[in-house]
Amino acid sequence: MVDVAARAGVSLATVDRVINRRKGVKERTRQQVLDAAVALGFLGSADLRALTTSQQAKIVFLLPAGTNPYLRDLGEHLRERVAAQEESSPRIRCFFIEGFNAAALAEAIRRNATWADGIAFFAIDHPEVREAVAEVALKGVKLVTIVSDLGHADCDAYVGHENRSVGRTAGLLIGRFVNGREGSVALVAGSRHYRAHSEREAGFLSIQEELFPHLRLVGMREGHDDSGQNYRHTIALLDQNPDLLGIYNVGGSSGGIARALTERARQDIVFVGHGLTRDTRNALVEGAMDAVFNTDPDTLIDRAIDAIQKPGRSLAPMKLEIIFRENLP
Repeated sequence: MVDVAARAGVSLATVDRVINRRKGVKERTRQQVLDAAVALGFLGSADLRALTTSQQAKIVFLLPAGTNPYLRDLGEHLRERVAAQEESSPRIRCFFIEGFNAAALAEAIRRNATWADGIAFFAIDHPEVREAVAEVALKGVKLVTIVSDLGHADCDAYVGHENRSVGRTAGLLIGRFVNGREGSVALVAGSRHYRAHSEREAGFLSIQEELFPHLRLVGMREGHDDSGQNYRHTIALLDQNPDLLGIYNVGGSSGGIARALTERARQDIVFVGHGLTRDTRNALVEGAMDAVFNTDPDTLIDRAIDAIQKPGRSLAPMKLEIIFRENLP
């Protein structure tokens, strides 16, 4: 191995990483080591085939824990993938991390990097997470953000919607559906620490100011994607704003908002949210909800796995699916 290192012009540690298929070696350097090892007779043809034959990627998904029905559905789809894994399939693991906890997410990224070739995670835009991403990227682990981006140079891809455009679309729907009436509209979010939520908010605000200045915007309420909190926020919004015309739930757990609107018999309020789950499907059917922006869980998972297995591939934002009661799948 010392001779191989000298011929390849690398350190002994680099040769050890290549021979033992460890992460953290650039492809060009890895090939130099293999060429030197073959030239010196350190590796035979069978050894070379074993080292150059691709292994199944080891991929970890990190999702926020909590009561968000869409994220729980996403976790169920991942568990089904794990149960149905074949020999040629990527090795998948899925863990739920305490929601809205940047330190917990950063620790999970570091911990899982010791096993994984790639990590797909629902990003929290926080310095602790950014630091963990920078450290793990140096080890050669591929990092893909899903649903909510981090905007970090060391992330290999983002899989999800272009969220500012989504927010503008929500604002356009509500503005059109209120049909010229004057009054107030409200936003409910999980947390502004999710870039997806803050970008949707910004898009919504921009189109309201641009096309619907007659609508008064009520300040953002953070419900932490919890149905109970969203229910209480909605009750307060109804009590404090008799002229309320529309609600956009930027995050998840729309069932709580729909329950409050149904209890108060306020189905005149335009309600738009995210994620086609059992609660939002019921809300659409019952008329408490007007539109749902959806991301198919299997498509999201496939795109994230593809981004990890094919590094450097440029991914366009996912196509936006808007579901009304009339086009429920």
